[in-house]
Amino acid sequence: MARFAFARELVVRPDGSYPKYGAVDRDYYGPEYDGFQDTFTSSLYANLEWGRFEQAKTVLDGYFTDFVYDDGMINMRGPETAQFGLTLSLLARYFAYTGDKALLVKHQHKIVATVNILIELHDKSLALAQSDRGYGLIHGWNESDACLFEDPSIWWKPYYANSAMTVRGFKDISAIWPKISHQGKAQTKHWLARAEQLQNQLEQTLKANIRYDMQPPYIGPLPGVKLTFRQALAKNDPSEQGWPHRAYAELLHADVLPNKLANLVIDCMRAYGATSMGVVANITAPNPRERNLLGFISYGYAQQLLRLDRIDEYLLFMYAHRHHAHTPGSWTAGEVTDISGGMPLFCMPAQLTIPLLLRWTLVFDQDEHLYLGRALPHAWLLSGDEVSCKEMPTAWGKTAFSLRFDKEKGQLLGQVTLPSGSPKATLLTLRLPKGKRWSKVRIAGNVVAASGPNQDRFEVPAKPGATVSVQADLA
Repeated sequence: MARFAFARELVVRPDGSYPKYGAVDRDYYGPEYDGFQDTFTSSLYANLEWGRFEQAKTVLDGYFTDFVYDDGMINMRGPETAQFGLTLSLLARYFAYTGDKALLVKHQHKIVATVNILIELHDKSLALAQSDRGYGLIHGWNESDACLFEDPSIWWKPYYANSAMTVRGFKDISAIWPKISHQGKAQTKHWLARAEQLQNQLEQTLKANIRYDMQPPYIGPLPGVKLTFRQALAKNDPSEQGWPHRAYAELLHADVLPNKLANLVIDCMRAYGATSMGVVANITAPNPRERNLLGFISYGYAQQLLRLDRIDEYLLFMYAHRHHAHTPGSWTAGEVTDISGGMPLFCMPAQLTIPLLLRWTLVFDQDEHLYLGRALPHAWLLSGDEVSCKEMPTAWGKTAFSLRFDKEKGQLLGQVTLPSGSPKATLLTLRLPKGKRWSKVRIAGNVVAASGPNQDRFEVPAKPGATVSVQADLA
């Protein structure tokens, strides 16, 4: 499915490069969709994560050449504010993986202009009265469809995701910018100060707007709301709580909230109707006829599940997306898919979700740690078939692992190839069904202790570039 998704992207994009959101005119092959930020960010992300650096370079260069103006604004019917922050984050990931300084230097002016858009929006929020619900938070649309309505100002609001993804973008681009620009050190000092100020305000405002009178506590997509998102959508048409699925997914994807708050957001989404079958729902006013899965955007929610070690929920998301957001046989991924069946409306970002989920299942980085097999299903691990990946890119270089379980001996054998650089730690997860445990695990010939919330995580000794053996005996 991952190979198929990348092949389909080359088919959908004219010459394999020019961006297209869908494949059918009007829905969504018309030129008014070409600059859609999700088409860019999902493609750049997925191609980077699978080491498809030439395609990633083509996508990045084409987008910034054709769809980003000199002032940082995009050539699209309407911006999605949080996507500016995600763009900055992915530019940093591009450099960390490829070392391609020349391309970022080429678009240096537009990258700084993108940062300055967010700084300008931040300044406007700081000019508000401190009693204003949106004081110190980035205001802006969370969905480009806002432009289709008579009064789009309804959605120019301080959605938490706008600020969260801005923090993420500022932090990530600051980590690499001194290597790109002669003014990088001075610029990043300012950007990091902004990020800290914005993150503090985000946490303060979010905490002040949690409804502890509800169980589980309710957190809206923006401060100051009195109704839940479903109540608001049922009562008001249009509502400022429109498209809350995007606002929640991007808030979690940014990964700037403390774990306790991030868990609260997920529990809130699950309890009040923001998920369907474990996948982020396409949230509308409640009705008895349908519940939909959101095929695109939603991968940020899944990523946060993984970061919080909510692995069973992550796997439910992956399998539900795989089986219900794709048509059987043709694997056509739907932008939004009704769980009762029917042909979904294809969009390319939805197609690129499975490659991202599969990649993170196998290889994932978090807080300078490298995780291998973090969400590897135990059914795969104990199947007797080889489970492996090779030349997977990371910020420290390429990594690989190969594992095979011998059912007769009750023994797992394999090897891990470490990247040439040095993360804080490389952690291999060997998941087991409940009631099962490993009696002994050896890595590089040495017995290693289990760690992690499920006692199934094992640290690989730091030997940059080396290939080390793995042996695990089932108790």
